[in-house]
Order: sequence, then structure tokens, then C-alpha cells
Amino acid sequence: MHLTRFADAKAYDAQGHFDMRMLRLQGRDAGPSESLWIGVSHLLPGGRTTLEASPQEKFYVALEGEVTISNGADSVTLEPWDSCRIAPNEKRELRNDANRPATVLLAMPLPSKE
Repeated sequence: MHLTRFADAKAYDAQGHFDMRMLRLQGRDAGPSESLWIGVSHLLPGGRTTLEASPQEKFYVALEGEVTISNGADSVTLEPWDSCRIAPNEKRELRNDANRPATVLLAMPLPSKE
């Protein structure tokens, strides 16, 4: 068993993320994992990512506020406990268009070399 207390979760930076604070909860530098890592992102009002694709599948779960996710063609707004899957190599942009902070949980597989 590996425990990460939220109070002890380590922040990380990611290219193309603006007005966001990201924390790793499990996997990568947050502890051992064979297949995936889990993080949480806080988006300030106006916070966003760039519209980019990566080879990893991604799962997002809104925990607080509203988070809009776009693949460049379609957009959906997640409210608390809504979830969204982004397929491998599908573009995605996250945005907080509201005037209050939003929090989203992210789960995605580790690249095969990790």
C-alpha cells in the first residue's frame, strides 16, 4: 500500500498549462505504479491548457466548479462528478470559463518506457 496525503502532494509543472496548479497523487514522482498515474489540477478563472494531443489516453473527473474540455471540434462542460475520456492522439484543451476556481482529477497511463 502506498499513501499520499493530499496535504503532502507535490506540485508539478506542465508545458502549455496556464493559471493552473497541478499536484501528483499517485504514480511518477508521487509513488510506485506499474500502469498509471493520478493527479489533480486546480484551474483559476481563465485557467487553461493549450489544444494539444498526446499518445496517452486521459480520463478527467470534475471535482469542483466547471471545467470545459474541447477537442477542437466539440466542447463539453463538466460539472462535479462528470467525467470525460480523451482518446490517444486526440487533441484536448481544458478551460475554466467561470468566475470561480475549478478542480479536476486526471488519470492516465504511464508511457510504456516508465
